[in-house]
Amino acid sequence: MNNLSSPRSPSLETIVTILVWAIAIGVSLIFAWIVGDIAWRGIGELSWQFLINYPENAGREGRIAPILVSTALILAVCMVVAFPLGIGTALWLSELTASASKLGRLVGRSLDILAGVPSIVFGLFGNAFFAKTLGLGFSILSGGLTLACMVLPILIRSTEAGLRSVPLDYRLAAAALGYSRTTTLFQLLLPSSAPSLLAGFALGLGRAIGETAALIFTSGYVDRMPRSLFDSGRSLSVHIYDLATNVAGGDAKAYTSALVLLMLVVFLDLGAILILRKWLQGET
Repeated sequence: MNNLSSPRSPSLETIVTILVWAIAIGVSLIFAWIVGDIAWRGIGELSWQFLINYPENAGREGRIAPILVSTALILAVCMVVAFPLGIGTALWLSELTASASKLGRLVGRSLDILAGVPSIVFGLFGNAFFAKTLGLGFSILSGGLTLACMVLPILIRSTEAGLRSVPLDYRLAAAALGYSRTTTLFQLLLPSSAPSLLAGFALGLGRAIGETAALIFTSGYVDRMPRSLFDSGRSLSVHIYDLATNVAGGDAKAYTSALVLLMLVVFLDLGAILILRKWLQGET
Protein backbone atom coordinates (compact mmCIF):
# COMPACT_ATOMS: atom_id res chain seq x y z
CA MET A 1 0.00 0.00 0.00
CA ASN A 2 2.90 2.34 0.70
CA ASN A 3 4.02 1.97 -2.89
CA LEU A 4 0.80 3.63 -4.09
CA SER A 5 1.91 7.02 -2.80
CA SER A 6 3.93 8.94 -5.32
CA PRO A 7 7.36 10.14 -4.17
CA ARG A 8 6.78 13.32 -6.20
CA SER A 9 3.65 14.30 -4.22
CA PRO A 10 5.43 16.13 -1.35
CA SER A 11 7.47 18.24 -3.76
CA LEU A 12 4.39 19.02 -5.85
CA GLU A 13 2.49 20.00 -2.71
CA THR A 14 5.37 22.24 -1.69
CA ILE A 15 5.42 23.94 -5.10
CA VAL A 16 1.66 24.56 -5.00
CA THR A 17 1.91 25.94 -1.46
CA ILE A 18 4.73 28.29 -2.42
CA LEU A 19 2.81 29.41 -5.51
CA VAL A 20 -0.35 30.15 -3.51
CA TRP A 21 1.61 32.10 -0.92
CA ALA A 22 3.48 34.01 -3.62
CA ILE A 23 0.22 35.04 -5.27
CA ALA A 24 -1.28 36.11 -1.94
CA ILE A 25 1.81 38.12 -1.01
CA GLY A 26 1.96 39.66 -4.49
CA VAL A 27 -1.66 40.81 -4.32
CA SER A 28 -1.10 42.20 -0.83
CA LEU A 29 1.99 44.10 -1.95
CA ILE A 30 0.16 45.61 -4.92
CA PHE A 31 -2.68 46.70 -2.63
CA ALA A 32 -0.22 48.16 -0.11
CA TRP A 33 1.63 49.99 -2.89
CA ILE A 34 -1.57 51.58 -4.24
CA VAL A 35 -2.81 52.61 -0.80
CA GLY A 36 0.64 53.81 0.24
CA ASP A 37 1.06 55.92 -2.88
CA ILE A 38 -2.33 57.57 -2.42
CA ALA A 39 -1.68 58.18 1.27
CA TRP A 40 1.83 59.58 0.62
CA ARG A 41 0.62 62.01 -2.02
CA GLY A 42 -2.66 62.97 -0.35
CA ILE A 43 -1.90 63.20 3.37
CA GLY A 44 -0.29 66.63 3.08
CA GLU A 45 -3.55 68.34 2.05
CA LEU A 46 -5.79 66.39 4.43
CA SER A 47 -7.24 68.43 7.29
CA TRP A 48 -10.52 69.10 9.03
CA GLN A 49 -10.92 72.26 6.95
CA PHE A 50 -10.59 70.18 3.81
CA LEU A 51 -13.67 68.22 4.84
CA ILE A 52 -15.97 71.03 5.98
CA ASN A 53 -15.32 73.88 3.51
CA TYR A 54 -16.62 74.46 -0.01
CA PRO A 55 -14.73 73.96 -3.29
CA GLU A 56 -13.13 77.04 -4.85
CA ASN A 57 -11.37 77.76 -8.13
CA ALA A 58 -12.71 74.58 -9.79
CA GLY A 59 -11.48 72.52 -6.85
CA ARG A 60 -7.85 73.67 -6.92
CA GLU A 61 -8.09 75.67 -3.71
CA GLY A 62 -11.36 74.53 -2.26
CA ARG A 63 -12.54 71.67 -0.14
CA ILE A 64 -15.10 68.88 -0.43
CA ALA A 65 -17.98 69.45 2.03
CA PRO A 66 -20.77 69.48 -0.61
CA ILE A 67 -19.06 66.59 -2.40
CA LEU A 68 -19.24 64.47 0.74
CA VAL A 69 -22.89 65.35 1.33
CA SER A 70 -23.80 64.47 -2.27
CA THR A 71 -21.88 61.19 -2.03
CA ALA A 72 -23.64 60.25 1.21
CA LEU A 73 -27.07 61.03 -0.24
CA ILE A 74 -26.38 59.06 -3.44
CA LEU A 75 -25.20 56.04 -1.43
CA ALA A 76 -28.20 56.31 0.92
CA VAL A 77 -30.65 56.25 -2.00
CA CYS A 78 -28.77 53.36 -3.57
CA MET A 79 -28.71 51.12 -0.50
CA VAL A 80 -32.23 51.97 0.70
CA VAL A 81 -33.56 50.81 -2.67
CA ALA A 82 -31.15 47.93 -3.35
CA PHE A 83 -31.01 46.30 0.09
CA PRO A 84 -34.66 45.26 0.52
CA LEU A 85 -35.04 44.42 -3.17
CA GLY A 86 -31.83 42.37 -3.12
CA ILE A 87 -32.69 40.40 0.00
CA GLY A 88 -36.28 39.84 -1.15
CA THR A 89 -35.19 38.59 -4.56
CA ALA A 90 -32.53 36.32 -3.03
CA LEU A 91 -35.13 34.83 -0.67
CA TRP A 92 -37.50 34.26 -3.57
CA LEU A 93 -34.83 32.58 -5.69
CA SER A 94 -33.47 30.33 -2.94
CA GLU A 95 -36.55 29.51 -0.86
CA LEU A 96 -39.74 30.17 -2.81
CA THR A 97 -38.79 29.12 -6.33
CA ALA A 98 -37.63 25.72 -7.53
CA SER A 99 -34.08 25.90 -8.86
CA ALA A 100 -35.18 24.01 -11.98
CA SER A 101 -38.05 26.37 -12.82
CA LYS A 102 -37.83 28.33 -16.03
CA LEU A 103 -38.58 31.63 -14.31
CA GLY A 104 -35.89 31.04 -11.68
CA ARG A 105 -33.31 30.18 -14.33
CA LEU A 106 -34.31 33.23 -16.40
CA VAL A 107 -33.94 35.57 -13.43
CA GLY A 108 -30.60 34.00 -12.48
CA ARG A 109 -29.19 34.30 -16.00
CA SER A 110 -30.42 37.90 -16.20
CA LEU A 111 -28.63 38.73 -12.95
CA ASP A 112 -25.40 37.15 -14.20
CA ILE A 113 -25.58 39.20 -17.40
CA LEU A 114 -26.36 42.41 -15.52
CA ALA A 115 -23.39 41.87 -13.22
CA GLY A 116 -21.07 42.03 -16.23
CA VAL A 117 -22.63 45.05 -17.95
CA PRO A 118 -20.21 48.03 -18.12
CA SER A 119 -21.06 50.88 -15.81
CA ILE A 120 -21.34 53.40 -18.62
CA VAL A 121 -24.23 51.34 -20.05
CA PHE A 122 -26.00 51.67 -16.70
CA GLY A 123 -25.30 55.39 -16.86
CA LEU A 124 -26.90 55.70 -20.28
CA PHE A 125 -29.88 53.65 -19.09
CA GLY A 126 -30.23 55.80 -15.98
CA ASN A 127 -30.05 58.96 -18.05
CA ALA A 128 -32.68 57.71 -20.50
CA PHE A 129 -35.06 56.19 -17.94
CA PHE A 130 -34.69 58.01 -14.62
CA ALA A 131 -33.48 61.41 -15.82
CA LYS A 132 -35.61 61.77 -18.97
CA THR A 133 -38.51 59.32 -18.96
CA LEU A 134 -39.36 59.77 -15.27
CA GLY A 135 -38.40 63.43 -15.39
CA LEU A 136 -35.93 63.32 -12.48
CA GLY A 137 -33.25 65.13 -14.48
CA PHE A 138 -29.62 65.26 -13.37
CA SER A 139 -30.22 64.64 -9.69
CA ILE A 140 -29.03 62.71 -6.66
CA LEU A 141 -32.15 60.57 -6.95
CA SER A 142 -31.31 59.59 -10.53
CA GLY A 143 -27.76 58.71 -9.55
CA GLY A 144 -28.80 56.68 -6.52
CA LEU A 145 -31.42 54.70 -8.44
CA THR A 146 -28.92 53.97 -11.21
CA LEU A 147 -26.37 52.71 -8.71
CA ALA A 148 -29.07 50.54 -7.13
CA CYS A 149 -29.55 48.83 -10.49
CA MET A 150 -25.79 48.17 -10.63
CA VAL A 151 -25.55 46.86 -7.06
CA LEU A 152 -28.58 44.54 -7.18
CA PRO A 153 -26.98 41.63 -9.12
CA ILE A 154 -24.02 41.45 -6.72
CA LEU A 155 -26.19 41.72 -3.61
CA ILE A 156 -28.76 39.19 -4.83
CA ARG A 157 -26.26 36.56 -5.97
CA SER A 158 -24.13 36.71 -2.81
CA THR A 159 -27.18 36.56 -0.52
CA GLU A 160 -28.68 33.73 -2.56
CA ALA A 161 -25.44 31.75 -2.32
CA GLY A 162 -25.41 32.23 1.45
CA LEU A 163 -29.02 31.10 1.79
CA ARG A 164 -28.44 28.01 -0.35
CA SER A 165 -25.43 27.08 1.78
CA VAL A 166 -27.60 26.80 4.90
CA PRO A 167 -28.08 23.06 5.57
CA LEU A 168 -31.47 21.54 4.77
CA ASP A 169 -31.60 20.18 8.32
CA TYR A 170 -32.17 23.72 9.58
CA ARG A 171 -35.32 24.05 7.50
CA LEU A 172 -36.57 20.60 8.47
CA ALA A 173 -35.96 21.27 12.16
CA ALA A 174 -37.81 24.59 11.94
CA ALA A 175 -40.76 22.88 10.22
CA ALA A 176 -40.79 20.13 12.87
CA LEU A 177 -40.94 22.76 15.61
CA GLY A 178 -43.90 24.40 13.92
CA TYR A 179 -42.14 27.59 12.79
CA SER A 180 -43.88 29.54 10.08
CA ARG A 181 -42.03 30.16 6.82
CA THR A 182 -41.64 33.85 7.67
CA THR A 183 -40.15 33.05 11.08
CA THR A 184 -37.80 30.52 9.52
CA LEU A 185 -36.62 33.02 6.93
CA PHE A 186 -35.97 35.95 9.24
CA GLN A 187 -35.03 34.19 12.48
CA LEU A 188 -33.00 31.30 11.13
CA LEU A 189 -31.96 31.50 7.47
CA LEU A 190 -30.97 35.16 7.22
CA PRO A 191 -28.82 35.12 10.40
CA SER A 192 -27.16 31.90 9.20
CA SER A 193 -26.32 33.51 5.85
CA ALA A 194 -25.23 36.82 7.41
CA PRO A 195 -21.57 36.53 6.27
CA SER A 196 -22.64 36.23 2.64
CA LEU A 197 -25.08 39.09 3.10
CA LEU A 198 -22.30 41.23 4.54
CA ALA A 199 -19.98 40.27 1.66
CA GLY A 200 -22.62 41.28 -0.89
CA PHE A 201 -23.26 44.53 0.96
CA ALA A 202 -19.55 45.37 1.09
CA LEU A 203 -18.98 44.50 -2.59
CA GLY A 204 -22.05 46.45 -3.68
CA LEU A 205 -21.15 49.44 -1.54
CA GLY A 206 -17.58 49.36 -2.84
CA ARG A 207 -18.77 49.38 -6.43
CA ALA A 208 -21.31 52.11 -5.77
CA ILE A 209 -19.01 54.47 -3.87
CA GLY A 210 -16.26 54.22 -6.50
CA GLU A 211 -18.53 54.58 -9.53
CA THR A 212 -17.86 57.42 -11.94
CA ALA A 213 -19.17 56.76 -15.45
CA ALA A 214 -22.76 56.05 -14.40
CA LEU A 215 -22.98 59.14 -12.20
CA ILE A 216 -21.67 61.54 -14.84
CA PHE A 217 -24.82 60.82 -16.87
CA THR A 218 -27.25 60.84 -13.94
CA SER A 219 -26.24 62.89 -10.89
CA GLY A 220 -24.11 65.40 -12.79
CA TYR A 221 -21.07 67.58 -12.12
CA VAL A 222 -22.49 70.34 -9.89
CA ASP A 223 -20.29 70.89 -6.82
CA ARG A 224 -22.64 73.04 -4.73
CA MET A 225 -24.39 71.87 -1.57
CA PRO A 226 -27.55 69.90 -2.50
CA ARG A 227 -30.79 71.06 -0.93
CA SER A 228 -32.84 67.97 -1.79
CA LEU A 229 -32.63 64.64 -3.59
CA PHE A 230 -33.84 66.36 -6.75
CA ASP A 231 -30.78 68.60 -6.91
CA SER A 232 -27.76 67.69 -8.98
CA GLY A 233 -24.75 66.60 -6.96
CA ARG A 234 -21.15 65.60 -7.65
CA SER A 235 -19.97 62.40 -6.02
CA LEU A 236 -16.48 61.98 -4.62
CA SER A 237 -15.41 59.65 -7.43
CA VAL A 238 -16.62 62.11 -10.10
CA HIS A 239 -14.80 64.90 -8.26
CA ILE A 240 -11.55 62.91 -8.32
CA TYR A 241 -11.99 62.20 -12.03
CA ASP A 242 -12.67 65.87 -12.79
CA LEU A 243 -9.66 67.10 -10.81
CA ALA A 244 -7.33 64.54 -12.37
CA THR A 245 -8.40 65.02 -15.99
CA ASN A 246 -10.05 68.41 -16.48
CA VAL A 247 -8.49 70.74 -13.91
CA ALA A 248 -4.89 71.86 -14.40
CA GLY A 249 -3.06 71.79 -11.08
CA GLY A 250 -5.73 69.67 -9.43
CA ASP A 251 -3.60 66.56 -8.86
CA ALA A 252 -2.87 67.30 -5.20
CA LYS A 253 -6.54 67.73 -4.33
CA ALA A 254 -7.36 64.62 -6.41
CA TYR A 255 -5.00 62.48 -4.33
CA THR A 256 -6.38 63.88 -1.09
CA SER A 257 -9.94 63.25 -2.25
CA ALA A 258 -8.93 59.69 -3.21
CA LEU A 259 -7.51 59.20 0.28
CA VAL A 260 -10.79 60.39 1.80
CA LEU A 261 -12.64 57.95 -0.47
CA LEU A 262 -10.48 55.05 0.74
CA MET A 263 -11.02 56.04 4.35
CA LEU A 264 -14.75 56.25 3.74
CA VAL A 265 -14.83 52.74 2.26
CA VAL A 266 -12.92 51.34 5.26
CA PHE A 267 -15.20 53.18 7.69
CA LEU A 268 -18.38 51.90 6.02
CA ASP A 269 -17.09 48.32 5.86
CA LEU A 270 -16.10 48.36 9.53
CA GLY A 271 -19.49 49.84 10.40
CA ALA A 272 -21.25 47.05 8.49
CA ILE A 273 -19.18 44.41 10.34
CA LEU A 274 -20.04 46.02 13.68
CA ILE A 275 -23.76 46.10 12.89
CA LEU A 276 -23.64 42.46 11.78
CA ARG A 277 -21.96 41.40 15.03
CA LYS A 278 -24.55 43.27 17.10
CA TRP A 279 -27.33 41.66 15.08
CA LEU A 280 -25.92 38.15 15.52
CA GLN A 281 -25.44 38.72 19.26
CA GLY A 282 -29.04 39.86 19.50
CA GLU A 283 -30.20 36.74 17.66
CA THR A 284 -28.30 34.49 20.05
